[in-house]
Amino acid sequence: MHTVKKTGKLALATAAFVLLAACSNTPAAEPEATATPVQTEQPAAETPAPSQSPEPSASVSPSEGPEEGTPPTALEAASTVMRALENGNMDTLSAWVSRDQGVRFSPYGYVDTEHDLVFTHEEISGLMKDSEQRTWGSFQGSGEPIKLTFAEYFKRFVYDADFVNDARISLNQAENKGTMINNINEVYPAGKYDYVDYHISSIDPQYQGMDWRSLRLVFEKIGEDRILAGIVHDEWTP
Repeated sequence: MHTVKKTGKLALATAAFVLLAACSNTPAAEPEATATPVQTEQPAAETPAPSQSPEPSASVSPSEGPEEGTPPTALEAASTVMRALENGNMDTLSAWVSRDQGVRFSPYGYVDTEHDLVFTHEEISGLMKDSEQRTWGSFQGSGEPIKLTFAEYFKRFVYDADFVNDARISLNQAENKGTMINNINEVYPAGKYDYVDYHISSIDPQYQGMDWRSLRLVFEKIGEDRILAGIVHDEWTP
């Protein structure tokens, strides 16, 4: 009898121990369950594509000017102004003109500070619609006065060739092909001004280069900023 009782107690103890072990082994499966979030987080860590995409910087070209808040170089300023001239955008042009000194228009390579016309920042915007005829100097060769409206002068002595697409661009260096004296460095000294020369060596081959054109955009240097001070047209003269 005692042996049976002991055996029964031993069996009960063994069963209790097995049940307890089974209960204690249940949490062992938890690491497998917690492995799933770790795996789902991995793709998220591998998707930095938007920040690595080159598209934003690739969409910006030098001709669009400097980034916002960055002072333009003379070449960047000239590119923006020349685009405005190409499109006849006087509002953009006026934004580059000095509020104090205005911008001087010279029909030929010799800058005539006595007779060349100067327009203020406020006047520029409405000039294309202005019907007043002004005297802009004298035609080289004939000596006749250049009496034109601004729109007429613009077509003849400003954007009279495709400077945006056809010109060779130089900084502070002009193509001097004509007989007229080029005094741009005297009127606009290098220490205070930069100018960008747009030169087209020939428009129609039959004229063998005698129809060359230049347009020089002069910028006053104010610290790191650039202000449009002069628009100097040049061409072959007899």
